[in-house]
Amino acid sequence: MKLLLVLGSDDNCDIISRSIRPLGFELIRYRHVLKAMDNIDEINPSAIVVSAKDFPRHWKILVQFVRSERPKEICPIIVLKSGKSFSTEETSKAFFLGVSGVVDDALNKPEELDRLQNILSRYVPVHEKRKAHRFIVEPWNRIGFLFVNAAGKSIITGDVKTISAGGLSFLPDDSMPKEGIAQNSELKECSLRIGDAILSPVCRVIRNGRVLSLEFASFNKDQRRILDQYLDEFPLLESRIDQAS
Repeated sequence: MKLLLVLGSDDNCDIISRSIRPLGFELIRYRHVLKAMDNIDEINPSAIVVSAKDFPRHWKILVQFVRSERPKEICPIIVLKSGKSFSTEETSKAFFLGVSGVVDDALNKPEELDRLQNILSRYVPVHEKRKAHRFIVEPWNRIGFLFVNAAGKSIITGDVKTISAGGLSFLPDDSMPKEGIAQNSELKECSLRIGDAILSPVCRVIRNGRVLSLEFASFNKDQRRILDQYLDEFPLLESRIDQAS
């Protein structure tokens, strides 16, 4: 799957690159709308993200051009708007033209980034859905995580907030050093509890802050099978708990 980014800003390009990797997209970035349009057939994108702030007039031309041959089901288009400068009228016009979603371009805010990921995940092929879907972790799930901070060789503990086949979000406790963990760091000494099993993934820091967003960079083959099986049964586990309560 190819995600075409038509962005003038490097900041949002970097954020999108890190955050949508678990969805399985290959990124192709253009800084100019017309060049992107010239190469649209060659790129054959599975989805497009275009900035209305960087291209206040040309984003509409791009949407109309793409929709002349590619419907929403084949190629969703997401427009990044810039706060209040993108009026309600502009939003209505965007959806009339065939846009699949409008997201605020403040992607450093977790809620906006989640909105972008959720829109894209709707169009991920069925065989990739498990990888894209994130489950909220409850205490009865018996899911735990800790890792060794390579800088100080201290053990970082905390709570797993969400998990998917692609990674997890983790809220460290007071064991976390004040300087935090650098983005794109690779955590090689990790321990992930899934039910009765203890797994040892290598993780990469996709987003840092109070809550860490971690990608599973690699897994032992047998351990990957254990995680996939647990996630396959996750809805059944939730159902049993609901019935018991």
